[in-house]
Amino acid sequence: MSDTVIAWLRTVVPGAWAALITGLMGLGAPAYLTDALGNATNLVVLPIVLGVVYPLLRKIEANLPDWLTHILLGSAQPPTYLGKHETP
Repeated sequence: MSDTVIAWLRTVVPGAWAALITGLMGLGAPAYLTDALGNATNLVVLPIVLGVVYPLLRKIEANLPDWLTHILLGSAQPPTYLGKHETP
């Protein structure tokens, strides 16, 4: 898999997990927490959840088996980034 695909997966998959968590939270959250935000609840909560989920997954990644890392981050292999003056 190319580094571009790996980087894309490792961005999109945690975002999907954050969206799922946000949706589940919206289903079970008490009205007094969600009424104030109205229809903007998911727009406000999703970035907050993503801001927690992604760093947490990256922090625990080294302790996870590859199969679980694939599920949570999309790839067990982090992409490699070349320096500004390096060529592939």
